[in-house]
Amino acid sequence: MAIQKDFDYLIVGAGFAGCVLAERLANVSNKKVLIIDKRNHIGGNAYDCYDEAGILVHKYGPHIFHTNSAKIFNYLSQFTQWRFYEHRVLSQVDGKLVPIPINLTTVNKVYNLQLDAVGLTRFFDSVKEEISCIRSAEDVVISQVGRDLYEKFFRNYTRKQWGCDPSELDKSVTSRIPTRTNTDDRYFTDEYQFMPLHGYTRMFKQMLAHPNIHIAVSTSYQDVKDVVSYKELIYSGPIDEYFDYCYGKLPYRSLQFKHETLDILQLQPVAVVNYPNDHTYTRITEYKHLTGQIGINKTSLTYEFPCWGGDPYYPVPRTENKEIYLKYKAKSASLPNVHFVGRLATYRYYNMDQVVGQALTLYHHIAQKQLCNL
Repeated sequence: MAIQKDFDYLIVGAGFAGCVLAERLANVSNKKVLIIDKRNHIGGNAYDCYDEAGILVHKYGPHIFHTNSAKIFNYLSQFTQWRFYEHRVLSQVDGKLVPIPINLTTVNKVYNLQLDAVGLTRFFDSVKEEISCIRSAEDVVISQVGRDLYEKFFRNYTRKQWGCDPSELDKSVTSRIPTRTNTDDRYFTDEYQFMPLHGYTRMFKQMLAHPNIHIAVSTSYQDVKDVVSYKELIYSGPIDEYFDYCYGKLPYRSLQFKHETLDILQLQPVAVVNYPNDHTYTRITEYKHLTGQIGINKTSLTYEFPCWGGDPYYPVPRTENKEIYLKYKAKSASLPNVHFVGRLATYRYYNMDQVVGQALTLYHHIAQKQLCNL
């Protein structure tokens, strides 16, 4: 490739972390940045595009923006307009579509009861199991809602998603999912719940629209590391790959997607329906719920099939994997001009807003270091 310039920063990965840092370094610090991605597009896993039906679809599964941080929301609002959207998910259990996270409506529908909030609290108290030390994803659920609801909603879904039993996974896997005693059926309760009005890709393009930013897609770190000149590296790829797997390969759960367009207006009552006990896929996403598009007499769907191999999506939260990562983290501390950021580089699951926050924090540290070196 013919890249003729010297750069202040080489950024590997054009997802949320890379785009935020490229934007800040170019716009605020007036640095020259080369941002690369081995895929043929920017946006990472949040990449979206219009399909043949004219529906805005997410190529790598649904990405729902939510945050409690006014700082992060206001930052991203510089690059996009928003569409208000509160995400709701249903789960097919015992032939019924019921809300997930589990709430009052869920329990009443599953068991044909008529409990109120007080009654549901008593119900949970009667079925939950006392566990002295919560260690696993299984422990979290059965200590809150008991074994039957765990079996109906969580165990088989987790087995499909992670390829192992919840008892083998860290408690963080299910700690993120609340249990409610009211009828609030929103998946998230954050203060800011919106979708980029024209999609994530349009937002990323706005972030990178600066003369100091050079973009190279279909380009790997190996392609450019010995070709271009740069002062510092920001790396958001897999940290084990950066170090040539010297401590072993960190496992990631991957996904395969089946995209489909149907000649009907709508298939599902909500954007996402989970299938914990039926089928080999975990969920179906219907995108017009996310985009609010009207006037299109078709609907587009994505089926998700978790798998091993393929692109890395989810770091597998097990103790032995964390120990391997910590070796890589310790090794990275000896590289003051290399910055590791994002899910893959820090081997941890983050929501999108958390990645933005991590990237803004890293930029602040970089900017402070630059001031100290003046």
